[in-house]
Amino acid sequence: MNRSLAVILVLFIVTLMLSNIARGARIKDLATLEGVRDNQLVGYGLVVGLNGTGDSDKTQFTIQSLVSMMERLGVSVSKGDVKVDNVAAVMVTASLPPFAKNGTKIDVLVSSIGDAQSLAGGALLMTPLKGPDGQVYAVAQGALVVGSLAFGGKAAKVQSNHPTVGRIPDGALVEREVPYIFGNPETLTYRLKDYDFTTVARMNQTINMAFGEGVAQTIDGGSLSISVPANFRERTVEFVANLEGLDVEADSMARIVVNERTGTIVVGEDVRISTVAVSHGNLNLVISENAQVSQPNPFAGGQTVVTPQTDISVKEDKGNLIVMEMGVSIGDVASALNAIGATPRDLIAIFQAIKAAGALHAELVVL
Repeated sequence: MNRSLAVILVLFIVTLMLSNIARGARIKDLATLEGVRDNQLVGYGLVVGLNGTGDSDKTQFTIQSLVSMMERLGVSVSKGDVKVDNVAAVMVTASLPPFAKNGTKIDVLVSSIGDAQSLAGGALLMTPLKGPDGQVYAVAQGALVVGSLAFGGKAAKVQSNHPTVGRIPDGALVEREVPYIFGNPETLTYRLKDYDFTTVARMNQTINMAFGEGVAQTIDGGSLSISVPANFRERTVEFVANLEGLDVEADSMARIVVNERTGTIVVGEDVRISTVAVSHGNLNLVISENAQVSQPNPFAGGQTVVTPQTDISVKEDKGNLIVMEMGVSIGDVASALNAIGATPRDLIAIFQAIKAAGALHAELVVL
């Protein structure tokens, strides 16, 4: 019994150790198979059933669209008798996924193009969705999910989120398939989502180690040609599934991304700096306006005198000079900058100054 417990304990510890080992990214997360891609669809339609929050009479194309639709349904109406405050003209967009078959349901995004105030509570009428070639690939219809509200009067208005854009989950049916012959190809081409010579070389090595030498060959810094092994020629889908499950340690350029509006800083792992000294000190300038009032004694017959006074105080914090040695890691950089008490906005200015000095060996991206 004790021996069984010991074996179970050892297996549990080994499992924990293996789970802590850092794994690379899967090939399916780093690259895409050439030809397997989404296709953009777009269409023009009408949303009806709005509670007076639709387009106004100034939106002429909404009136024309409504009249044309009614005439196609066999109802003769005059443009002057049509009110569209419960109707909104919208653009409908969707992404047609690869291998989508007839009858597949896809999500659609509905956006107002008139002066409607809100699409909440509306329903989209049948809207054909076309591709770049002008062919209809899907038809959308259904109730909108807006997830917002907008109420108000002439003097005040309350709005939460964005009320003129909504979604319809599974709101479109695919009517035409995009031709793509997967078949049993002898060669597959993978494109990296972010080109990198190191990453594509590691992918090449990993695939050849898993399926045999010569299966994968690099084309350039972002492409990889893969020959389907003979034993997988009739099982291409299985081969792709096994290949995309392989782990590869991805590499990337050293990069620092800063957003001056929000004070957000994201620093990559491989950021390095040369030997540099950084001094940080804040200058605080405070200006306050006061008024000194001098009043005469009661019944003295004098005048009240108001004398403005301006108080100016300048305070400069003591700057700490921090020396960072060449080739330090991002952890050392963070520790050194935290030691001088730099705030996120101060760090942005410091990184820009180090980059200008030529000591920052990374790309600095300012959003």
